Amino acid sequence: MGSIMNFPIRRIPHFHESEYQSPQWFEELIEPDLKWSFEINSVLHAGTSEYQNIVLLDTNRFGKALVIDGKMQSAGKDEFIYHECLVHPVLIFCESPKSVFIMGGGEGSTAREVLKHNGVEKVVKCDIDRVVVDFCRMHLTANQEAFSDGRLHCIINDQVIKTKLNDSGIFVTQAGPAGVLSHKEVFSPIYNTIKQVFKYQIAYTTHVPTDASDQQLKLDVEKIDKKIRERIMGDLQLLDGASFVSSTVLNKTVHKSLMNETHVLCQRNARYLHGHGVADSA
Repeated sequence: MGSIMNFPIRRIPHFHESEYQSPQWFEELIEPDLKWSFEINSVLHAGTSEYQNIVLLDTNRFGKALVIDGKMQSAGKDEFIYHECLVHPVLIFCESPKSVFIMGGGEGSTAREVLKHNGVEKVVKCDIDRVVVDFCRMHLTANQEAFSDGRLHCIINDQVIKTKLNDSGIFVTQAGPAGVLSHKEVFSPIYNTIKQVFKYQIAYTTHVPTDASDQQLKLDVEKIDKKIRERIMGDLQLLDGASFVSSTVLNKTVHKSLMNETHVLCQRNARYLHGHGVADSA
């Protein structure tokens, strides 16, 4: 079967690509009693920063896979599902989006999808880690056109940036796993926290983004399809009006939890997914 490759924090930069000969297996700890793994062909690139380790894997099943601190971030063959669902519904709902702020998004895929909208004039992307941004700019070829787009402005800042939405602005966030067994960990608390700030919210689950606004969001398949045709340059691989509307229909278990959730997230009582990356003292 080959060997198992586990990437503990701060360890991967000390490895050399020549040490990895197929068949090798990448292994990620999802929960203390749950792991998943897949075969890799090679380690294409590896780097490190003061915050985290960055690795780009070549795999048969997923294509190029970006791994940070041992946690899968995205993969070439299916990352469009996540990023299309994160970006396009919220921009379609905006009447005439001109400026977009992205917090994080170092790999550039969110910016790539935002820049498909012909009415967007300025995109500001703020990330804590310049090494990750430069790594992805160099090695993720699918996003190189976005990084070179004149509308994109990249800021490296390790402070919390306070931004103000326009009156008709919409906030969207990826909110963690939303499965029947996993949604109470962070998905429902994030939804409840957003409810304390915004008057209207819609939760939807493809790769579990959640969006919110002070303006009521009306779901109309034909209007969504019309806006996609008018606003987006090129074709989307996943989303159309019907598929987005259907993604807002949550199963009974998750819907009930969202309605009954009382936890509000703040710095004092934040919740994290198992194994979230932290810099160590090594």
